[in-house]
Amino acid sequence: MKQLLILSGKGGTGKTTIASAFIKLANAKVYADCDVDAPNLHLLTKQTSIPTNTDYYGLPKAEINQEICIKCDMCRQNCRFDAIKIDRAYEVDSFACEGCGVCELICPVGAVVLKPAVAGELMLYSDNKKVFSTAELKMGSGTSGKLVAEVKKQMRVNAVDAQYAIIDGSPGIGCPVIASLSGVDMVLVVAEPSVSGISDMERIIKTAAKFGIKTVVCVNKFDTNIAKTKQIEEYCEEQGLAFAGKIPFDSDAVNAINNGQTIVDIDCASGRAVRALYHEIINLLLEEGLPEL
Repeated sequence: MKQLLILSGKGGTGKTTIASAFIKLANAKVYADCDVDAPNLHLLTKQTSIPTNTDYYGLPKAEINQEICIKCDMCRQNCRFDAIKIDRAYEVDSFACEGCGVCELICPVGAVVLKPAVAGELMLYSDNKKVFSTAELKMGSGTSGKLVAEVKKQMRVNAVDAQYAIIDGSPGIGCPVIASLSGVDMVLVVAEPSVSGISDMERIIKTAAKFGIKTVVCVNKFDTNIAKTKQIEEYCEEQGLAFAGKIPFDSDAVNAINNGQTIVDIDCASGRAVRALYHEIINLLLEEGLPEL
């Protein structure tokens, strides 16, 4: 099963809009949402099955047993993250604690213990026809990359028979994006024709190149800045990257998303452009012809 990952160097480019349209056009059997900080693919892909929820444990957190704590202050003095506070008693700020274990090591009476802490929740929608893997990171947790890896693992382990999987990734180039890139066959970069959009597009392309992954580019809302769109096309030509297509700005797309629809659920300019883009991308992913849509 090949994996198509849809990324953008920045938020707001329309990455999830395009991913949901691809899923609808493909009647996808296997797909995932790896934007664990703000997952929203489930809002546009109607799920009929009840999800299986699993707690995800990240870094452990320190806890202080007030009954045996002698208030020696050693834990607070040696905490480099300033996670131990004094009110009426010594307490650990779970958001600041990084689970390093220094406080547990130096406590003379064993009052500090590291305990597993829930860092997020994995959700799996699965039946005999399709598998959708997603997750949501708990606020303040710093293990987004590891949770993304679990989302992809959950997708692979439970996958039904399918030619390919469609993965909606995170914006930016941080840990969740790096984890998303691991093991995929092709990346579709959704670019935006703006100064920041081009800069962030270049960063994500360079990041994907370090993994040796085939990368394809498209431009969303291309007609908002024709000159910048031309600059993106020229950049792709210079770098030897496939330029897959352009999608126009479309107010009908906004209305569709607000109504919980994909842009291919209605007849609109952006939907028609995405249909052509989908055919081109899947053709490149599978390296074989597909029937015209």
